[in-house]
Amino acid sequence: MITLDGLTKVFPAPGGGADVVALDDIDLTVDAGQIHGIVGRSGAGKSTLIRCLTGLEKPTSGHVSIDGTDIAALDGASLRAARRNIGMVFQHANLLDSRTAAQNIAHPLEIAGVPRARREQRVAELVELVGLSGREHNHPAQLSGGQVQRVGIARGLAAEPKVLLCDEPTSALDPSTTRQILTLIRDLRDRLGITVVIITHEMSVVREVCDAVTLLEGGRVVQSGGLLDVASDPHGPLSSELIPLPPAPTGISALVVNCDYGDSETLRTSDDLVRLAGERGAHATIVAGTIETIGGRQVGRVQLALRNDSGAPISREGLDAFIHALDAQGVVAQEVTR
Repeated sequence: MITLDGLTKVFPAPGGGADVVALDDIDLTVDAGQIHGIVGRSGAGKSTLIRCLTGLEKPTSGHVSIDGTDIAALDGASLRAARRNIGMVFQHANLLDSRTAAQNIAHPLEIAGVPRARREQRVAELVELVGLSGREHNHPAQLSGGQVQRVGIARGLAAEPKVLLCDEPTSALDPSTTRQILTLIRDLRDRLGITVVIITHEMSVVREVCDAVTLLEGGRVVQSGGLLDVASDPHGPLSSELIPLPPAPTGISALVVNCDYGDSETLRTSDDLVRLAGERGAHATIVAGTIETIGGRQVGRVQLALRNDSGAPISREGLDAFIHALDAQGVVAQEVTR
């Protein structure tokens, strides 16, 4: 559905300095019907990527293909027509205060010249689809933050696009409303078959709703793949972000080890780690951990406190043997320095 091939965007520096490379030779594929998260810190190139996807920026080189159409090669009327296949949802919905929810949803259809009868029919469909029945005649000031964002989503879907681009759609919402909006986005994908790209800095959003994720750093793709593959790869930069551990515990008389077991084919739960420690003559206690179920599989990072039979910290030789045993089972383990 979406293919980026060698996408590069370079901005000339003001005053004749070094050029700014916002996007650097990006190759990326987003499959049809997928919810794909794009994550990265400020300055990573996320905003420039969205502008290239919508044709607001022309790439310096490379191609941006959406549903087989090279957006980067279009101009004028052909570009405007192609944009109708792309819906946009923003962090702040930027609704027109003087218009009701229904009138805001209808606005892009008015601009496109859709006849009034068809506009009203489409708005009625969208109001029900996003769960705003009974609120369609309210103005933005009369709506909650979640309801305002539902209007924004409905507006983005008004022209029946094949792709929905969401730029930080939940960062201004409280946790409960965030979950409701993410559930709505997933339900819309399932019902309409649309492809969704979510630009976000919130890893909880990625865990909750995305099928795949891509990490941008300095305008380059650092890691990309299915959510389970990325989360269960302890060597990848996104694993610790998706499944964070709390700070190392203090006041414990034991050797403490961090264990990432998502990529193991034989050790699937934290109990398996405790059992393996026991087989090596160590008593293991879970002192901290984060466990997520992704794609029906447990992916986790846990901290184990390791002691011998007398309750003292296990020996250095015992620790090395345990870490070696974990490594043989596909678990990445590292002693925590306190």
